[in-house]
Amino acid sequence: MKKLILSFMAILALYACSKTNSQTSHSSSTTESSNQIEDTAGLSNPESAKRNTDIPPAFDGQTRVQGLKTQADYQVNVIAENLGNPWGIINLPDGRFLITEKSGFAYIISEDGQNVKKVTGFPSVDDKGQGGLLDIALDPDFSSNRLVYWSYTEPVKGGNHTSVAKGKLSENENQIVNTQVIFRAIPVYDGDKHYGSRLVFDQDGNLFVSTGERSDLVTRPLAQDQTSYLGKVLKITKDGNPAPNNPKMEGWQPEIYSTGHRSPQGTAIHPQTGELWLAEMGPKGGDEINLIQPGKNYGWPTITYGVEYSGKTIGDGIGQLQDLEQPVYFWDPSVSPSGITFYTGNIAEWKNNMMIGCLSGKKIIRLVIEDNKVIGEEWLLTDMNERIRDVLDASNGNLYAITDSGKLIRIGN
Repeated sequence: MKKLILSFMAILALYACSKTNSQTSHSSSTTESSNQIEDTAGLSNPESAKRNTDIPPAFDGQTRVQGLKTQADYQVNVIAENLGNPWGIINLPDGRFLITEKSGFAYIISEDGQNVKKVTGFPSVDDKGQGGLLDIALDPDFSSNRLVYWSYTEPVKGGNHTSVAKGKLSENENQIVNTQVIFRAIPVYDGDKHYGSRLVFDQDGNLFVSTGERSDLVTRPLAQDQTSYLGKVLKITKDGNPAPNNPKMEGWQPEIYSTGHRSPQGTAIHPQTGELWLAEMGPKGGDEINLIQPGKNYGWPTITYGVEYSGKTIGDGIGQLQDLEQPVYFWDPSVSPSGITFYTGNIAEWKNNMMIGCLSGKKIIRLVIEDNKVIGEEWLLTDMNERIRDVLDASNGNLYAITDSGKLIRIGN
């Protein structure tokens, strides 16, 4: 009974905090929620809803593994809000945040969330639907060259496409100057969905770029067309050329690193192995976590653990086929995974766990991964009812998240 009363009071406090914050732009939360969870070995997976398909997993532990509950204390604070439609978040070297806003500009926000500065100078974007100014990354040599890279929906004759550009952050930090488009994911298409667009530099200073297959039935097959850049993971140099160690695959465009992706909105480099991991949205069910290997085909739309939103079977209704890669993990029903990160911060039991921002799922999912297999899953921030667009393993040891409602959230101790 005591635990029930305390939980109820914590919910009331969080509600009061959100109401207070909604009245003042960019204010800090004055209340915080914390978790004190006893050992929960053998806890069931948090998902209890019925699957959309009966397609069997390829191996044990590919979905709905053991549930987990964090034992350490941690606190959740909304430190800024009214940020419009944020999409990507990274740290500047001094710990401040650089956050893209979908309509075509960025924010620089102080570590405490109190100081917000607008950065302009980005090229025009097509922000209809899922488009706009999307992800952002710092040049590995940013401290000396001040170069920033971003992905965006570039409007062109006949439609738009996912493009990658770079430019220099001005000394006064008010604008991006000397912008240059370094890559365009052709073909052009007149649509408004599945741009992909996550950016992450590897340890050699080359840039991974994820692209979606643009959603519609007419473009979906391009995920299996290696002359197209849609539905791919690309690897390019800082100037947009094919990375020198890319796989040499007959018939593949030289920038293609992997193929057969649907809507990949999450990429992260594992802090210990240096390998690339990717989260991508399935259709109705079949959201995936993939370990990306060069030259591999991840199967969309030939194989999937989901169905059309109408309930109709996709293709042959199969989840496995020879020579097509299996996801390390999948969800059905969908959670709509967006940005992902590996945690390296102050909470010991979260070390090297994957953190996944979820849109329709309205939570952060924590996955414990050992030997490239998921062995535990926890759902975090479910009480906030927020669409989590991106997550950041920050330099100060905390985890941060941005939401589609325009909030910046700090999770830490």
